[in-house]
Amino acid sequence: MPKFGAHESISGGLENAVLTASALGFDTVQLFSKNSNQWKAKPIDNRSAQKFRDAMSQTGIVSPLIHDSYLINLASPKTELFEKSLAAFHEEIERAAALGVRQLVMHPGSYTEDTEENGLKRIAAAFDTIFQSAPDSVLVLLETTAGQGTNLGYKFEQLAEIIAQSSYPERFGVCIDTCHVFAAGYDISTQKGYDQVMNNFDRILGLERLKAFHLNDSVKGLGSRVDRHTHLGHGTLGVEPFGFIVNDPRLAELPMYLETPKGETEVNGKLLDWDVVNLRTLKSLIK
Repeated sequence: MPKFGAHESISGGLENAVLTASALGFDTVQLFSKNSNQWKAKPIDNRSAQKFRDAMSQTGIVSPLIHDSYLINLASPKTELFEKSLAAFHEEIERAAALGVRQLVMHPGSYTEDTEENGLKRIAAAFDTIFQSAPDSVLVLLETTAGQGTNLGYKFEQLAEIIAQSSYPERFGVCIDTCHVFAAGYDISTQKGYDQVMNNFDRILGLERLKAFHLNDSVKGLGSRVDRHTHLGHGTLGVEPFGFIVNDPRLAELPMYLETPKGETEVNGKLLDWDVVNLRTLKSLIK
């Protein structure tokens, strides 16, 4: 059975994301290693790293995943933003390594007023610069995107091109986001469509590259190119596609993380955390 998790808050300490995930019944967790809307953060000291590792040990949470800052844009043609992004992503890898986290997921970037071709080249070159000195214990997961605006990564071919252009192809994996791929035009809403999409992924990138899933329903429809998550079964995807994923034997060992909205909802007269409700939905689909 896949390992289920969710993105949890680090408010009050990095270890709190782990403790929250465990309390909600998850096997794994995704977190930011710092405030996602700020460039700078205090370095992770030994005490903070130890508290994080202790929480992992005490709870049995496995396969933690760090998501990088939303400010980072390695495709930017603007020198100042590109240089800041380069330094910031290098720091993200260092922070993950300090915590003992082995996978770091990121959105490839946006080419803005430049071209797609130049944006992809810029991303690959940025990674080559970063990997020359960044810890090699951390695998970078390129996340599939919805393709909103000039965002790159909404085609499997774009992710393959970044990897192919890099001198360090072994440093990359891929994370599929269900909301994003559907909004990008990959129809996973039927069994036939899902099988075709996964076959295309295998042909273009190779299933061995697939290291994680983000499990989110989509507010907008197929090919909308709009990145807006909602709860499982409450969007245009519906519940059924998540059953295809959790019962796919090729994915049985993969970690899968919810990035659905936070809050509570009433179920049979009781208020329940939405993460708990979405987790129950996932488990109910397992055959």
